[in-house]
Amino acid sequence: MKPLFAKGPSLGVRLLVLTVLSVALMVVDARFTLLQPLRSQLGVIVEPVYWLGRLPLTLWEGATEELSSRSELAAENEKLKAEQLMMQRRLQKLATLTEQNVRLRELLNSAALVDDEVLATELIGIDPNPFTHRILIDKGEKDGVLLGQPVLDARGLMGQVVEVMPYTSRVLLLTDTTHSIPVQVNRNGLRAIASGTGNPERLELRHVADTADIKEGDLLVSSGLGQRFPAGYPVATVSEVVHDSGQPFAIVRAVPTAKLNRSRYMLLVFTDPRSPEQRATESAEAQEAADRQRQEQEASAAAETAGSSTVQEVEQ
Repeated sequence: MKPLFAKGPSLGVRLLVLTVLSVALMVVDARFTLLQPLRSQLGVIVEPVYWLGRLPLTLWEGATEELSSRSELAAENEKLKAEQLMMQRRLQKLATLTEQNVRLRELLNSAALVDDEVLATELIGIDPNPFTHRILIDKGEKDGVLLGQPVLDARGLMGQVVEVMPYTSRVLLLTDTTHSIPVQVNRNGLRAIASGTGNPERLELRHVADTADIKEGDLLVSSGLGQRFPAGYPVATVSEVVHDSGQPFAIVRAVPTAKLNRSRYMLLVFTDPRSPEQRATESAEAQEAADRQRQEQEASAAAETAGSSTVQEVEQ
């Protein structure tokens, strides 16, 4: 009768046989090239195992690199958007400054026009009331935002700050029915008042004489009257002028240059609180002080020259 379980070689014998076989294979592989094809075939078979072993590390490195690249690109994108907004904001004033530069320098007796300080901000909320055109921005009292501070985007003025909170502010847009802004036609300096209509795509000019020199396509810029908005920023472009011989005033409609319902990034403008008269007076006083200082320096230099000449004559 055969036993139920056949007893094979002991573990020691098996280990010895496997050791001898391994040493023999290593010697043959090192001395001869008989096992080269077999090793190549085994490499092909084992390659998926290596690939599966490296898969977690490869996925981790790829995910880390992707997240790092996305964060770097997002930061760079935000920086470039802010820089582009700054550059476009500077270009807005070129048309007006080109025409007024010489005249203002002579009037204010100033060497150059000082550019306004600005602060970049981002839209974070919109007033849900359809009859009120207000937005919420991410800068507030902690950032130095002031009540009544002008706000503009890359294309023109958007409105002004009407409520300041510690970390956020509320901005009233130009198109709100309660908002008005003094403007002038950039072509000829004609002054008017642009009022909101409740339509984000339209402003109206109030009480413009029927004979006024204004036509479709004219650029309206802020006049600076009222000391609320800085002068020279684009406000709107005239889209329609309706003349009625029976009425004393023409109907003038304009389209805001700013993208009031699309812009996400904006600028808060810190304007010079001094009036034009104060700036002109201070500029004149500074010029007089500089002239007096120059005259004193010239007198002192002349006195020193005269003194040295007297000393030389005495020595002779």
